Amino acid sequence: MKTNFDSYCINGIANGCKYCVKGEKLVLFITGICSRNCFYCSLSRKRKNKDEIWANERKCRKISEVIEEAKESNAKGAGITGGDPLLKFERTARYANALKKNFGKKFHIHIYLPTKFLTYEKLKKLSKYIDEIRLHPEFLSKNLNKEEIEKEIDKIKLASNIFGVNNTGIELPIFPDKKKEIAEFILKIKDYISFVNLNEFELSETNFNAVTNHYKLKKGGYIIAGSKEAGLWILNKLKKEKLKIHLCTAETKNWHQYKNRLLNHKILPFGKRTKDGTVKYLCIYPENPELQKYKNVFIDKDKKRIIINESMTKKLKDKFKIESVEEYPTYDRIEIEKWQIN
Repeated sequence: MKTNFDSYCINGIANGCKYCVKGEKLVLFITGICSRNCFYCSLSRKRKNKDEIWANERKCRKISEVIEEAKESNAKGAGITGGDPLLKFERTARYANALKKNFGKKFHIHIYLPTKFLTYEKLKKLSKYIDEIRLHPEFLSKNLNKEEIEKEIDKIKLASNIFGVNNTGIELPIFPDKKKEIAEFILKIKDYISFVNLNEFELSETNFNAVTNHYKLKKGGYIIAGSKEAGLWILNKLKKEKLKIHLCTAETKNWHQYKNRLLNHKILPFGKRTKDGTVKYLCIYPENPELQKYKNVFIDKDKKRIIINESMTKKLKDKFKIESVEEYPTYDRIEIEKWQIN
């Protein structure tokens, strides 16, 4: 039941997840706008309720920037998320189409969608470019009556008819006190989906007060206590079903999915990757025209510095201040440590 990437599953995992755990998916955040106001929404202040596009850590204004980020991160697919991508439907379709055109049919795209604005026309158009749909039902965010639940199920059935059962699933955060409701809902829709993703629930800066008013935290302070255990209970409860049910833990997301994405990302010349996916460079600040005559140097115009090969340190240490810099290989290239070595 436990996987090699610290998650748990029965009957395997969805195709999109196979790319994610290897760090091979571009995260395409299409908008921060959403009509629902889920108390547990974990979007950051930087993105929540803002109509902006992000490809991984890169804020984008046009398709070409998203394509560039996909190349830089060596992505083999993309996960489109929000907000609600359906509220910016034409944009969502346009960007998904562009990714398929640039990278081909094998570039696997999945999308996360709330059920509220699902229509036949929108789903039919998206199915031309998107391989897998992951729906987020509303019953965890508010109490639904029987009629409203039936409408939710009808939306999931509609998606299944268009995308096919094998490419349709749901994705939910796991709240310990809602495990029975989650299991019951899964059983109601089991004939229309092939997979379920259950996420161990983590706190964020925007949901901290709302979540901590309802739930206790695990030691360490950012995961709801009992969330993973509730997920395991659901897996055990549904173990006789044919569905692929995947419990994605915080460890899976942070120590496998994210780290592997860092390890897949392109880096600048003369950089050395660490086992955690960060990169170490030997740098001279600021850019110095005198250094351009050497072969084993790289001019990093974005950060106004010269990156040198380790073999150059002896030759240059008495002439220039050389610093060792450890940073992320992502677009923002946030520095973790910097120290002078001579």
